Amino acid sequence: MKWQAAAGSSKMRLWGEEYVIYNARSGDSHLLGYIAGQVLLKLQNPLDSGALMEQLSDDWQFDSEQDAIEQIAAILADLDALALIERA
Repeated sequence: MKWQAAAGSSKMRLWGEEYVIYNARSGDSHLLGYIAGQVLLKLQNPLDSGALMEQLSDDWQFDSEQDAIEQIAAILADLDALALIERA
């Protein structure tokens, strides 16, 4: 399944080692960890979790492939729950 950043105007800023994002559609602001922010930035173009893992592997050291799959799945679930991503 491919995911992409949710349509609509969201503004995102790096603040220290976290990202602050304002979702204009919902009016909500969120504080995301660095990796979750990087995932959201990479999802400006639709990607599945495998392609996302490949793109993140240069910057993020995973303990194992299974660990990477679990962490990316958790981040995608969180971003989906915040309505920041959608299925492509």
